[in-house]
Amino acid sequence: MTMTLYRLEGCPYCELVVDRIEELDIDYESVWVEGLHSRRNEVARISGQRQVPVVVDEDRGITMAESERILEYLDQSYA
Repeated sequence: MTMTLYRLEGCPYCELVVDRIEELDIDYESVWVEGLHSRRNEVARISGQRQVPVVVDEDRGITMAESERILEYLDQSYA
């Protein structure tokens, strides 16, 4: 399984997603992003926007932003 989480140090929304991923025992890789939105070019390239968290689930072909949507997706797909 290949899941990547783009996240920011100290972001409470990112931590909610991390907690759920770990509860569901999903293997994932964290990519730490810059604090300045203007420096989040990789996130923008992947998701079309610069906000985090962003999850990329390569096995299922899903790229998703917004913590609530990500939590819902994880619960529906992995719980």
